[in-house]
Amino acid sequence: MRILLVASAFNSLTQRVFTELVDRGHTVAVGVADDEAALRAAVYRHPADLVVAPMLRTAIPRDVRARHTCLVVHPGPPGDRGPSSLDWALHTGAREWGVTVLQAEEEMDAGPVWADAAFTVPEGVAKSDLYRGEVTDAAVRAVLLAVERYDSGEWLPRPQDDLPARVRPYLSQEARRIDWRTQPTASVLRTLRAADSWPGVRDELLGCAWFLHGGHAEDRLRGTPGEVLATRNGAICRATADGAVWIPELRRCRTETTPPGIKLPAALALAGRLSGVPEVPAPPDHRSAWSDIRYTERGEVGFLRFRFPGGAMSTEQCRRLLRAYRLARERPVSVLVLGGERDFFSNGIHLGVIEAAPDPAAESWANIVAMDDLVEEVLTTTDRLVVAALAGNAAAGGAMLALAADEVWCRDGAVLNPHYRLMGLYGSEYWTYTLPRRVGAEQARALMDEAAPLSAARALSLGLADRVLPVAPGEFAGAVAALAADVVRHTDVPARVARKKAERERDEAARPLAAHRADELARMHATFFAPDAPYHALRSAFVRKRPMPGAAERLDELSRLRFRPLGGWAD
Repeated sequence: MRILLVASAFNSLTQRVFTELVDRGHTVAVGVADDEAALRAAVYRHPADLVVAPMLRTAIPRDVRARHTCLVVHPGPPGDRGPSSLDWALHTGAREWGVTVLQAEEEMDAGPVWADAAFTVPEGVAKSDLYRGEVTDAAVRAVLLAVERYDSGEWLPRPQDDLPARVRPYLSQEARRIDWRTQPTASVLRTLRAADSWPGVRDELLGCAWFLHGGHAEDRLRGTPGEVLATRNGAICRATADGAVWIPELRRCRTETTPPGIKLPAALALAGRLSGVPEVPAPPDHRSAWSDIRYTERGEVGFLRFRFPGGAMSTEQCRRLLRAYRLARERPVSVLVLGGERDFFSNGIHLGVIEAAPDPAAESWANIVAMDDLVEEVLTTTDRLVVAALAGNAAAGGAMLALAADEVWCRDGAVLNPHYRLMGLYGSEYWTYTLPRRVGAEQARALMDEAAPLSAARALSLGLADRVLPVAPGEFAGAVAALAADVVRHTDVPARVARKKAERERDEAARPLAAHRADELARMHATFFAPDAPYHALRSAFVRKRPMPGAAERLDELSRLRFRPLGGWAD
């Protein structure tokens, strides 16, 4: 069918739905709409058999509903209604939840149900992680079933008249407010995790109003409730009534004299306000305390786990991960696995930290150089096998970090964006070496030019991935550990490592890595230090959640592409 996706943003769920529909042979167009006029324009611009809204914050107009069947993805079970469904689920500690695909009608979330899918809410998972994991998996199952039912022409959606309606209001900041004097750690974490990516929890801290983003339990530090006890790797530790929590990011609130801020590492956002607050080291691996980088071993397999908010990697984070990687290389293991247990692998350089820097061009340069240093270290590891384990999405330089490994293992729900064009960049991280060696020069150029998201299955078919693991988000880490152990048991690892070393030497003789790096960085430097380069406006719009310049035109290009089911692009 011809299917139009309408969304308020081409976010992770919309991209996943796009890739899954494309893989099944549908012709899919995308329209980003932040109001009714933009939505009408998208519908008129892309004639379709069916309209699907994976993530839409505006109502679908009556005239559009009169002309098209419009299916809306609601992140709640049948009968649930309201704009803060997932927030309420976490805020109230729900253990079971679901996603409903319903037909758009006059009353929001009240239309007949085309499909739904249930899931268990994992303990301790924050909203954004849950959204990109269990929610997205359930949404895809429900959307594909709804599309199949619609396409059959024989299935009738089920009215919600016989369902008990649970109408939940918008979850306000007043309802989210934390009382640091009385609330225990578990309650504080539940509140933080229900708002971690957006909107955050509004609070007063060190004489200023902030939105708090994210939360992790601390196992030892204690102090006066509400007090900032320590910092670690950009996060702050704040005392609760019975313990403490780590808060990774802050966003300054709008005031009468200042515009709203952008999400930043908490210690960076509070720069100049943390006098006397100690920086504490990362905990030993046997402790359960929070750390964004952790190394463990199981037999001959080492696991270098890293998890940065939003998948963004600042200069400082890249350098810390590089140090951790070098330490891991000193360990006597045959296989080294890189990646987190859940959620994002990496999205490359940290655009928020760059935007907030006194000199964004200089910080852009420092960040890309640090990212290149990390990727080079992986590429030049010739004494063991390196596996990139993608529990979730990877984009731009983060995708190239994965491709620097010997093997790429993806969860089947991961989406890859192996390109830089949407941010107005040529790209670095040795992509001119790693991408062509994986897919060939012609396909590498197509991937960069078309800038289309890829499902894990399509990445496997193109050669960007080596294995796809069809497991739930919470099962990925265990599946990767079992598979790595199996590689050690059933593979002649020394022989593979020897072949790898010989191939790297041949490639180096043909064209040194330094030459790839120099050419890529020359182009990046020219962009970073050109005040009128589109990159600067695109970066600012992205981190400030404003419409991206040229986004509509870019999605129109994407919509004109024709994809072969689970293959490459058609001419």
